[in-house]
Amino acid sequence: MEMKIKFKYKSKTASDIWFESGFFPRKETLIHVDDLMKTGRVIELEIIDEMGNSWTRKEYIRLNQELEKEPENIVVFFDGGFDKETNYAGAGIVIYYDKGGESFRIRKNALLEEIENNNEAEYAALHIAIGLLEELGVKNVPCTIKGDSQVAIKQLGGEWPCYEEGLKRWLDRIEGLIQKLGLKPNLIVLNRKDNKEADKLANQALEGTKVHSNKRLE
Repeated sequence: MEMKIKFKYKSKTASDIWFESGFFPRKETLIHVDDLMKTGRVIELEIIDEMGNSWTRKEYIRLNQELEKEPENIVVFFDGGFDKETNYAGAGIVIYYDKGGESFRIRKNALLEEIENNNEAEYAALHIAIGLLEELGVKNVPCTIKGDSQVAIKQLGGEWPCYEEGLKRWLDRIEGLIQKLGLKPNLIVLNRKDNKEADKLANQALEGTKVHSNKRLE
């Protein structure tokens, strides 16, 4: 999660004026706020997160203690693969996140049945990924979602229309879950070579190798 500061500066010889910073990492918030307060010229100040919520310094100190317990800085990679010979699909998901000052990585794959094509496999993988965020307790935060499926990313982002009934059902489920969790997704289309970790997991699922781990990163 990133924050920004909006404050009213009291001038000695001119009118009071409002200033607003750009976004910066949450852990730097109180450093910046305290530096500003030391000037003795700040008469009003609010701290604003990426979701548009705002707090006073006192409110933020209390909030910050709670935020330390919650997952943040979430980046999701997903990939789906479809085997036409077996009619099985493989889903691969990698999630990076921070919690309590430490960094973690979730890796998961799944072998799926009743999938009709590769696009549906991509949607199924994305649905599993958002479901993992729910299990992790992620809510009311921005997150970055990356995949090499232009269809899934651009349809979810509203850039491309979705006409296939099968994909519409997946899209509705995913949008409903995103809304339920209060997520603000930043959707990014990757080149396939930049999605190797999720791709490998999807292929491992098709090969019969099951993976599910949540590891603290050094």
